[in-house]
Amino acid sequence: MSDARARLELGAIRELLRAQRRRIRSYAQDHHIHHPAAPDGPGRPTVPPAAGAPTGRELLDAFPVPALLLALDIGDDGQIVDTVCTVQNAAAVAYVDERLPGGPARRWSGPVSLYERLPSLYRTPVPEMISRAHHDRVAQGPEAVEWVIGSPAGPVRLIAEVRVSPCGDQLLLTWEPGHRAHMAAAAAQRLVRTCWAEWNLGDDGVEPSRGFRRLLGLAEDGPLPTLSDLAGTVTADSLPGLYRMLYEVVLRKRTSSCSVRLPGTLHRITRMTAEPVLIAPGGPVWGVRAVLTDVTAERRRRAAAERAQREVRRHREHVKTLGEVAEALREAVLPHFHDEPATYGLQATVVYRPDAREAGVGGDWYKVRKLPDGLLVALGDARGHGLTAVTLMAKLRWALAGLAYTEQPVEQLTHWLNETACADGIESTATAIVAGYHPERSLLRWTCAGHPSPVLVRDGRATPLPPPAGGPGLPLGVLPGTAYTAAVAPIRAGDIVLMYSDGLTERRGSDPDLDTLRFLEAAALSFRATAPGPGRDELHRYAEHLVARLDGPHRSDDATLLALRRTGPHDERETPVTSRSRGTVARRPPDPDGTS
Repeated sequence: MSDARARLELGAIRELLRAQRRRIRSYAQDHHIHHPAAPDGPGRPTVPPAAGAPTGRELLDAFPVPALLLALDIGDDGQIVDTVCTVQNAAAVAYVDERLPGGPARRWSGPVSLYERLPSLYRTPVPEMISRAHHDRVAQGPEAVEWVIGSPAGPVRLIAEVRVSPCGDQLLLTWEPGHRAHMAAAAAQRLVRTCWAEWNLGDDGVEPSRGFRRLLGLAEDGPLPTLSDLAGTVTADSLPGLYRMLYEVVLRKRTSSCSVRLPGTLHRITRMTAEPVLIAPGGPVWGVRAVLTDVTAERRRRAAAERAQREVRRHREHVKTLGEVAEALREAVLPHFHDEPATYGLQATVVYRPDAREAGVGGDWYKVRKLPDGLLVALGDARGHGLTAVTLMAKLRWALAGLAYTEQPVEQLTHWLNETACADGIESTATAIVAGYHPERSLLRWTCAGHPSPVLVRDGRATPLPPPAGGPGLPLGVLPGTAYTAAVAPIRAGDIVLMYSDGLTERRGSDPDLDTLRFLEAAALSFRATAPGPGRDELHRYAEHLVARLDGPHRSDDATLLALRRTGPHDERETPVTSRSRGTVARRPPDPDGTS
């Protein structure tokens, strides 16, 4: 708010209060409210003479609070030797009977030493209060006092707000049980940070409760602010709300509320709820009575909650946008299979489980493409998560799709794919299986770039395909110039080749060898459980069952399973698969390009 606008608002508030003061004075003049009392006259009632002055005991019994009259035994040095209780009023007797029924504190008959009857009282502020009241002849207290007294049920803790006042040659000790006044006026207000005040609009007088100065950040010895003073103290942005509240209360005689901020109180926010004070129906509003509550913490919590909600909404919008981008990328990069494999007597299906933490897409990729001399089948995993991994896997997938048309063997394709990843940057690493199926010999030639080996499911048994000579090659993007070798596996009718990403089996802190055994066991069990029929849908159902068996709540990556099954007739020229771990080498027929 500009300074000029703030001055206008402040001027409007002060004019509203001045106008109300004029109305009050006019009303008082018209109704003779300001006239002094009528002089003596014949109609004045007479006061009957007093029947007799009350006794001291009667005066004590008239006190609504417990009271003791104390006489002091003063030594030669002027110090108090003992404090003797000479009289107790009816309220004190009732208090003792209520708090200590049947206890040792019986009704006293005659003078008794205060500390002899109540020893624990000597260790409280009471002796010092008695001494000051005696020497200074000034009332002491109120002060909260706690002491313990024995009873048949056990020690009883007593709490009271005590006052000691001079009373002739003696002292009067009174107490309010439970220091209720202190709790109500001070402790409760401090706990809830609430106080009240009433402003008289006729003379600007202020009647505040305890805590009023503290709540508004005022000095304890400073003057109390009028409503006009308060308007001149609050921040400029508080003035419109304060004016509307005073307008509702003063002119429309309605209860209203506003929030004000005082610049000297660390931006403390005070909520004022005010009501009009009337002395006669139809008359003007004579005062404004308001409850003031410190709502700073509440407003800060609300502001923090609103900021958090805005951040959540922004994050949701970001996730939604990211999800839409990821969905489009997934549809573009991971398309559904068509009829390419059927041309070569094969069926292919894929089951993909995205990492839910990364907007539904990750670094897994796969490719099945018809080539002039066979079928390209590949599956890879770009390291990382989110769109960074998606970008790399898209580059590798499209690069392989283009390189495949060179009709070079898979080891050369893998070498070129590695060079592509190395040129992309030091963080662009990935694993992959690149395979070519040659239908004329029913052979699968494949290379491995740091990826889990494919698994062959034959007659219900699952075994890993023997790795290429020299073992798996380095992951893509690790070292330029890396050469890769290919392994050969004959595929019979009914065989299923499974290629999968490590997200399907790998768990945090697990052993890769155990992960492989777990996959082999699950592949065999799923085959026996589903007994997939000849249709492609049956193959997909088997793949779904296998993924469901392996998947779980602790997966921390996206997971892909590609299943390839041969459906054509058995080829007599197939070469049997032999295990390299037994010291034998699989016999490979000449490659379609004439190389071995």
